[in-house]
Amino acid sequence: METGLKVGDAMTIKPVTIKPDVSLKKCADLMAKKHVGSVLVQDKGKILGVLSEQDIVRKAVAKGVAGRKKVKDIMEKDLITIAPEKDLFDAIRTMRDYNIRHLPVMHKGKFVGLVTMKDILKVEPDLFDLLVEKFEIREEEKKPANKINENEGVCELCGEYAEELSTVDGVQACPKCQEEL
Repeated sequence: METGLKVGDAMTIKPVTIKPDVSLKKCADLMAKKHVGSVLVQDKGKILGVLSEQDIVRKAVAKGVAGRKKVKDIMEKDLITIAPEKDLFDAIRTMRDYNIRHLPVMHKGKFVGLVTMKDILKVEPDLFDLLVEKFEIREEEKKPANKINENEGVCELCGEYAEELSTVDGVQACPKCQEEL
């Protein structure tokens, strides 16, 4: 599927950058101030990596090491990139396949911008369906298998799961809540 729009049409030309030796606290402060979900890690004009809010949470905060880590300690160094002349469909497919939301844009080995999922969806919202497909598949694994009993579900009164719900006064209720009615 081609959209006719190129990555270069949607990318940010001057994304937020940070030095590798900056603390995660200062990085998070910068991200909050600039309202961005990622920063490019840059030193001497070269892109060394990318750091996202998810990286900070999963690789540092959740492990209780955020106060001791610097950007370079948890940044993603193995960058997935895309060329500015590629179609936006290629970018969103790459993001979906690698489960990422930020793609550095490279032209002839030189960094020229950053394209994010949000950037793409702003200019081509129809590509949202491609992303939803992967999320639905991933979420389906977390859902209970096909219901064996049509009357099972969540009680509308207590919020607990029950294998046998009955409709009482237009409300789906578990046996325990039915007794209390």
